[in-house]
Amino acid sequence: MTQLPKCHEAITKAGDLLQATLRHGGKILLCGNGGSAADCQHIAAEFVVRYEQRRKALPAIALTTDSSILTAHSNDYEFASVFARQVEAIGRKGDCLIAISTSGNSSNIVKAAETARKQGLSVIALTGSNDGALLPFATVAVQVPSTITARIQEAHILIGHWWCALIEDRFIEGQLTAGEW
Repeated sequence: MTQLPKCHEAITKAGDLLQATLRHGGKILLCGNGGSAADCQHIAAEFVVRYEQRRKALPAIALTTDSSILTAHSNDYEFASVFARQVEAIGRKGDCLIAISTSGNSSNIVKAAETARKQGLSVIALTGSNDGALLPFATVAVQVPSTITARIQEAHILIGHWWCALIEDRFIEGQLTAGEW
């Protein structure tokens, strides 16, 4: 965690992107595997329900939660495109995909980011320090300076909470405009 300040510029740029997405009526989509899937659900819940303050619900969807879609798609097609298919179905120009992969190489996350960019979504890649296959599809990449999965995941949820708090504060204050942070 002591190395996280090295990511400050990218974290802030990603926060500005999320803020602009919401301000312009877009929604936030999230995808990840394993612990990163849990982070997707956690972050989406913070946006939809609340982080610390009572306020209007913010549109966020964890693509990791619908067991029928996840299992039907994986059975009928392949797991590598399970999130890309959901982005294709519900992603719209002006939305933002937060693609979480500690390695930056998870094929289903990379395909989701590729589909998102083709459909006009912005993409925030939340990864570790490796230069993975996800990075070319990122509008903004936040690369936590570690190769240790547990440390990367701890940083990812901290970053997610930071985004939630700042966006929530801007909604409460009525100042939701990009670039103010």
